[in-house]
Order: sequence, then structure tokens, then C-alpha cells
Amino acid sequence: MMKLTGINQITLRVNDLRLAEAFYGGILGFKLDHRVGANISYLRINSDLLVLVKAETPGSPEARDIRVDHFGFRLSSDAEVDAAARYLDDSGVHLVTRPAHRREGRAFFVMDPDGNLVEFYSMHEAGIQKESPDIDVSTPGALASGSRPKVSEEKDLQKPRRSRK
Repeated sequence: MMKLTGINQITLRVNDLRLAEAFYGGILGFKLDHRVGANISYLRINSDLLVLVKAETPGSPEARDIRVDHFGFRLSSDAEVDAAARYLDDSGVHLVTRPAHRREGRAFFVMDPDGNLVEFYSMHEAGIQKESPDIDVSTPGALASGSRPKVSEEKDLQKPRRSRK
């Protein structure tokens, strides 16, 4: 059996490489590690890589042509999750959901410039907690192709919903 130690890289197909670099580098803080030609950028946080590849066929956020269901970035506390949501909202990033408690911590979702769903979450020391009626346990994996979820004016989590085709 393999003993995996983490995620080496996530590769995303993007429409505009420089726009994606600006989002992941300029707003989220990834550092440009290197480029391969004009169509591939390697961005780094510590030992983790995010590889951006210029798509051969353009995608549309409205089409929900999902190239990756979602991926998540871990933050060290619930307070950092809330601060990250404020920062991203102030930076003009589309928040799909507002921060909300889940069994294992606190989380929210945003969309990058190409419509990829990105999660930011905290994980409590004990990991997944016993289910409680006042904690939302929805997951973005339940999202399917179809319409884009909209952020409500309310501060509560709005469960993203899409219908499968």
C-alpha cells in the first residue's frame, strides 16, 4: 500500500493564464515558481504547487463545464476563515457561500476567474465532530452541472445547488 504524504500539485485549465496568475498570486499569495513556455505556470506555497495550464478550448463560468469539482485551502482557525472571507469579498472575489460551521470546522467557497470552486476551511483539533442539528454538513461535492449558486444578502450559508444533466 502506498503511504501518501500530501498533495503535490493541483492542475487547473484556465482561459487567461495571466488573469489566473493575478488571482492565485496577487490575491491569494501564491508565488510564481516557474513558467513552461507561454501556456503553463507553476505557482507555489511552501511545498505545494498549483499548476495553471492555458485551456485549448475556452470554458465559460456560466456553462459550468467543470474541470475540477473543487479544491480547498486549509486555514489555522475559524477566525482566519472569517478574515479570509472578508478579505476576498473586499478584493472583489465572488463568494459562493459565506463562512459557516461544519462538522469539522468552518468553511466558505469562492469562484476563481474561470469559475472553479475554491474552498477555504479550518479543521478542529479533534477532526470531524459528532453531527449536530445546528451545524451545516453540506459539501460542494453535491454540486452538479447546471446553474451557478448565488450569494444571498443574508450572512448565513446558502447551500449551493445545481442540477445534474
